[in-house]
Amino acid sequence: MPRLIGLDVGTTGLKGVAVSEDGRVDARAEEPYPFASPRPGWTEQDPEVWWGACRRVLRRLGHADAIGVSGQMHGLVLLDADLRPIRPAILWNDGRTAAQCAWIETALGREELIALTGNRALTGFTAPKLLWVREHEPELYARVRHVLLPKDYVRLRLTGELATDVSDASGTLLFDVARRGWSGRVLDALEIPREWMAPALESALVAGRTQDGTPVAAGAGDQAAGAIGVGVDRPGPASVALGTSGVVFAALDAYRPDGEARLHTFCHARPDTWHAMGVMLSAAGSLRWLRDVAAPGVEFAALIAEAERWEPGAGGVRFLPYLTGERTPHADPDVRGAFVGLGLEHDRGALTRAVLEGVAYGLRDALEVLATVGPRPAVGRVSGGGARSGLWLRIIASALRMPLEHTEVEEGAAYGAALLGGVAGGVFPDVETAIARCVRPVGRVEPDPGWAGVYEPGYARFGASYPALKRLEAC
Repeated sequence: MPRLIGLDVGTTGLKGVAVSEDGRVDARAEEPYPFASPRPGWTEQDPEVWWGACRRVLRRLGHADAIGVSGQMHGLVLLDADLRPIRPAILWNDGRTAAQCAWIETALGREELIALTGNRALTGFTAPKLLWVREHEPELYARVRHVLLPKDYVRLRLTGELATDVSDASGTLLFDVARRGWSGRVLDALEIPREWMAPALESALVAGRTQDGTPVAAGAGDQAAGAIGVGVDRPGPASVALGTSGVVFAALDAYRPDGEARLHTFCHARPDTWHAMGVMLSAAGSLRWLRDVAAPGVEFAALIAEAERWEPGAGGVRFLPYLTGERTPHADPDVRGAFVGLGLEHDRGALTRAVLEGVAYGLRDALEVLATVGPRPAVGRVSGGGARSGLWLRIIASALRMPLEHTEVEEGAAYGAALLGGVAGGVFPDVETAIARCVRPVGRVEPDPGWAGVYEPGYARFGASYPALKRLEAC
């Protein structure tokens, strides 16, 4: 039976799964690694750390008939003429490029930028990072010959081939997302050589082979691969990822960017499809923050149990989950979070419940905008560490007014990458068949009708909170 390996090059570790052609996971492996923060708001990683972790994971997983790769999006990997990294990669959560983002929107005009790339210029994206290096590290910039994304460096080391895929390339701000190719207009306006950009392939195509001839798929960015892994390849279901950040993701049958770029619009990992997604920066990360500052050493399950003792609405406490700024629908790196409505009657459980509900409202923000560019999703497929909490899923389902489903395999991006590898290796004829054979929903959380009377007005108050918070911050 063919054996497929999927790799996910994450921010804090590299995960791998070995998958059989019926979708069963035969083996799992993970290698953690750190990232550096040389200055406040900066995050960097040595690309060789990813490659070392990849080699160790592959040794533990064993034989593969095909490999797929996924990984953190937007990171800037710069190579010289000898394909060696010039400097540490600048990661997706690095915030140093506000000035470069402003310059990009002036150079191209915000309207044209959104029409071409589906997005505004945000500090997380790749293009402003490249301009920052040009401005602040000109000696290093003079040595640049190739620009890659994190997973693509790992694939380069596996195969010796330079390539990327259309979903990951969509997050660079240098890609014509409608036409699924590099944008000459954007590259010329930013004075970035076209020859630096690797060929952009559809996700399930072979992008190279290992030394022993194993085909390696072009793969996908982590959100697109994760959506494939839970069966979201076409309009209908949504992917709801509840990790450090939170994502609501829906497939589109045509390129339809939101005119105000309140969402990200990218190519999807299935040919001739696109996706729109809303990203909140602090989802499960908000709960971890609360645990670390208010209950160090306490298990998350204990905090959730304390929250469960409070009724919906958390006794009037409202949490605004903007701990590290926000990405969508508010493109605001400077906004910060808040608790509102605290009283002497509130305890740690009330704060925890408020955090769970505030994150749910942030996801609802994304869902409401998604419904303006495509059909409103009928069901959400959940993944991520936060999806292990039954209470949190009940809150989210009720706040979104949408049932949520688990799938049999919870490995997300690594699992989706394995399925893409299976298509590249000829195990499946296409992405649709891979999903039909391997992705199986199990378990369903329905919205609680008794909570709607609290969460509908609660969401309205949440929606009014961001402008109020901005006025308060200006005082």
